Amino acid sequence: MLKKHYKTWGGAIALSLMISAANAEVSPAEAAKLGKELTPIGAEMAGKGDIPAWTGGLTKAPAGHKAGDKPVNPFADDKVKFVITGQNYTQYAANLTDGQKAMFAKYPNTYKMPVYESRRTAAYPQFVYDETKKNATNTKLLEGGNGLANYVEGVPFPMPKNGLEAIWNHIVRYRGGSVSRIVGQVTPQTNGDFTVVRFQDEFTFRNKLKDFDPNADQNVLFYFKQDVLSPARLAGNVLLVHETLDQVKEPRKAWVYNAGQRRVRRAPQVAYDGPGTAADGLRTSDNFDMYNGAPDRYDWKLEGKQEIYIPYNSYKLKDPSLKYDQIVKAGHINQDMTRYELHRVWKVTATLKEGKRHIYAKRVFFIDEDTWQATEIDHYDGRGELWRVAEAHNVMYYDNLVPWYAIETLYDLNSGRYLALGLDNEEESSYKFGFERSQADYTPAALRREGVR
Repeated sequence: MLKKHYKTWGGAIALSLMISAANAEVSPAEAAKLGKELTPIGAEMAGKGDIPAWTGGLTKAPAGHKAGDKPVNPFADDKVKFVITGQNYTQYAANLTDGQKAMFAKYPNTYKMPVYESRRTAAYPQFVYDETKKNATNTKLLEGGNGLANYVEGVPFPMPKNGLEAIWNHIVRYRGGSVSRIVGQVTPQTNGDFTVVRFQDEFTFRNKLKDFDPNADQNVLFYFKQDVLSPARLAGNVLLVHETLDQVKEPRKAWVYNAGQRRVRRAPQVAYDGPGTAADGLRTSDNFDMYNGAPDRYDWKLEGKQEIYIPYNSYKLKDPSLKYDQIVKAGHINQDMTRYELHRVWKVTATLKEGKRHIYAKRVFFIDEDTWQATEIDHYDGRGELWRVAEAHNVMYYDNLVPWYAIETLYDLNSGRYLALGLDNEEESSYKFGFERSQADYTPAALRREGVR
């Protein structure tokens, strides 16, 4: 019954927005390649060189893992093949991003990339594959590319024809439907000193609400809530977001509860280059989840595929035996705890449109073909200079079939500082997928009731 209603919702959005969409560009014959020549979400099935073939991904938990616990590293016995350092990185330049090269140049003695065997672990539930195959011939960009028509869930464009289609694959990708987590964010000083800001995040895609109503909030994609748990000076502040599918037609709706004032206020600044929560100016609102929100301020160009060394199967960074000060170091995280593998990525360049405003004049995205997750993003300022380098350390939550991030990092090359988000080593609980919420839990009134300092 739920899926039937959700399909009705998808049709309702297309009708209610009354915006024409471009014709779908994938024929049934092309879509038939999914699950054969291509993986069910559109990656190349075959292997090449150091990149193996995709054979279904990691779908079973390793020995020692208990459901609901933090993930056990299934590749703990893997050995480092080689290490890319500040002294030898030019030998590997063809498989590095400009941002990675800049990190080696800035931190020649400490920044390194331990390279391991490439393992294509990405996997999703069968319904994601089924919906993706339908999307291939049915889902369309709304006029201007600012939303999707005929979209339910899964990957909207498994065979993207342009940069906008590729970035939408990242924006709406499957992250378990609903999840609750407690994670830490740090913004270390140049000497490595840091304070952890602890968030309790939760989000629920609209069709996963336990009281899903296809006639309510028809342009909402998902609901997001973020409570600040510590430090004491920030504790009690809460952010609520209704993430809209077409944010130009209906901008993202956001509210904040300020514990000091005991008031709920609209928060239009929670979008684009508005300041990120408790980020000390080191990230924008649309840096969260590597990139989020309306793509209307940029022109998007699909540059094709490359083979790049990217953070992958980063289970070491989830190890509950580690303390945060073992991960957070001056300049960058402890790269001894990282794992890089050679993978194919889609390269997408976003250039700020004439007359539009954003602190980033250009962004270059490297999107993992097996997950559609943005994994490396280079950010350029208005002078055309490389400014910030984002790296997401990918991990597969195998017991829930959810690829996501262990942590996200964003390095500021000018200040020598950085932000790391997603730390949970010192937290008792793991991510809770299948988290149940009602629509009433995501209202400004609920925010006011919940806000207690």
